[in-house]
Amino acid sequence: MTTTTDRHVELRFGKGNISVKVPCSAELQVIRKPIMPVIDDSGAAVTRALELPVGSDGGIGSLKQLAERSKSACIAICDITRPVPNRLFLRPAIETLLAAGMNADSITVLVATGLHRPNEGDELRELVGDDWVLDNIRVVNHVATNDNDHVELGRTSTRGTPVKIDRRFVDADLRIATGLIEPHFMAGYSGGRKVIAPGLAHADTIRTFHNHAFMSNPAAKNCNLDENPLHEEQLQIVKMLGGAFAINTVIDEDRNLSFVNFGEILASHAEAVEFVQQYCCVDVDRRFDVVVTSAAGYPLDQTYYQTVKGMVGAIDILKQGGDLFIVAECSEGIGSADYLHAQRRLGQLGDDGFIQSLQGKNLADIDEWQTQMQTKATRVGTVHLYSKLDDSLKSLTGVRTYHSVEEFQTVLNDAIERSNDRSIAAIPEGPYVIPRVAG
Repeated sequence: MTTTTDRHVELRFGKGNISVKVPCSAELQVIRKPIMPVIDDSGAAVTRALELPVGSDGGIGSLKQLAERSKSACIAICDITRPVPNRLFLRPAIETLLAAGMNADSITVLVATGLHRPNEGDELRELVGDDWVLDNIRVVNHVATNDNDHVELGRTSTRGTPVKIDRRFVDADLRIATGLIEPHFMAGYSGGRKVIAPGLAHADTIRTFHNHAFMSNPAAKNCNLDENPLHEEQLQIVKMLGGAFAINTVIDEDRNLSFVNFGEILASHAEAVEFVQQYCCVDVDRRFDVVVTSAAGYPLDQTYYQTVKGMVGAIDILKQGGDLFIVAECSEGIGSADYLHAQRRLGQLGDDGFIQSLQGKNLADIDEWQTQMQTKATRVGTVHLYSKLDDSLKSLTGVRTYHSVEEFQTVLNDAIERSNDRSIAAIPEGPYVIPRVAG
């Protein structure tokens, strides 16, 4: 955390920034990660990770040794909503499989979309980050609603979640999940086991452990794995699957590679979490009447659906009844048709009525969980949004919206003037940084 006299704060917005001014008479605290180490030679770091996996002292062996014992491989990658540096590790991993004797047609790269839309065309090219991969290896999208694409593995023992996972991943001799380790407002942290479920899970699996009972559990929150019900289900699903491996990455605020490892999926993910939590969890000494944040910019802020993460990430330092200001480009609009329906219901029922409508449902309606998470923010304070949403969609957000940066700025200034101590906290990187009140 830093205190600054600079009266401008640059917030991530799309592929650029939006500058927000803070009156000179107000105290400004800018909350960001401590300076993170940057890996100068990412190629060498990836090679080293693939050769010395986490858990290798238990006889796991390098990726090449694993591949030599396998006839097929499925590599799961996150969809376009995550800035995963696939270009750094995907081709080296595949070349290692080929060098071990595996045929190219026995390797599948599977986009772990969960219930998000597929990534295709130029977007898929951007996601993969290397034309060589697209030219030589089969790259396909997971579709959670295609029943025949999934293998049913039973139910979890603790909560009875039906477990159905994409058969291309289940049937592969060598299963590798890849991703970015960052805070996640439901599962504690992204990556690892989360790439499998919900990433490669059937709609029934996803809709079960995104129902009201899971989402309302106080342990289902950012930067927490202890007794987190989603995390516990994900651990069981990995075991029911028969295990997997993972390539885990961490990036700094400027999207430079800061950490990479490979190994058994649970052990390697735990190591990556231990690393990232030193930086993404930032202690502050108090709560604020006014907090301004972002939805982390591109690619996360392409939809209002993902913008909710920025709201929830900031609420621990917002005083009850305070004002939370957030910027998000929302270049693709609100989100899915299902999410639009949930947001309409929110407008009709209000926060309390909407939450009541969710209780007792074993299967959540698709994407209504994001609306439920939004109410965590709106129940703390007033949420103000500047975006490029079409005017016809703004009423569906359930928050206060503005037509221009100038209008947004004016309301922000008014909120600072009304605040008790004329202080404001700013989180430029949005949900990638989770501030919390120390003690």
